[in-house]
Amino acid sequence: MSELGGSQISTLLETLPGIAQVLRSPVADALSHVIRAAARIGEFNIADAEELVRYATRRSLMAQEEGDRLIGDLHAAEQRRLDRAADREKASKARTKAKAARTIKSVKATKPVKKAAKGARKK
Repeated sequence: MSELGGSQISTLLETLPGIAQVLRSPVADALSHVIRAAARIGEFNIADAEELVRYATRRSLMAQEEGDRLIGDLHAAEQRRLDRAADREKASKARTKAKAARTIKSVKATKPVKKAAKGARKK
């Protein structure tokens, strides 16, 4: 089998538009996702950060211990974020329940009282 040259790969990528996404590196995907998340135009995903840390440790850009510490920090921050979201959800439900109770109470308070029939209670 012969290997593809640079111009042949370029031609192939231009001919088949979807193939560039298939051949794309997971590190390139992770990098683009993390950049979008940093610019607040995308959602942050821990898997993308883990991919970048693995890449950095494979290339000796970062020590394994530092990478493990960073991943641990990411997971701890994600757990805190999830806990805060759960607390907000719980508080929101409590506010909704309290508001419904106040509404019911105010409806009962403004309900007209029926008057006794005329002459029914004469002494």
